[in-house]
Amino acid sequence: MQVTDIRIRKLEKEGKLKAYVTVTFDDCFVVHNVKIIEGNNGVFIAMPSRKTSNGEYKDVAHPINVEFRNSLQEKILAEYEAGHVEVGGDID
Repeated sequence: MQVTDIRIRKLEKEGKLKAYVTVTFDDCFVVHNVKIIEGNNGVFIAMPSRKTSNGEYKDVAHPINVEFRNSLQEKILAEYEAGHVEVGGDID
């Protein structure tokens, strides 16, 4: 599976959440609302999630193995750090 498009919308407000990302795979499957977050050890990605009835968050979509997750994170953060971003507000 190849990442064929990465679109990053940088948030204008201050805080740990830096941007939302849309990732397209093989020009035929898209995942919205991947987040770029500033952590204590630098930026990282968080997969889209929803809040369950007991207040916990569960990923809606996520990589199955560490190798793919690391590869996806490297590609997204490389685009972010290179400044390939759109500036916008929050995604509703």
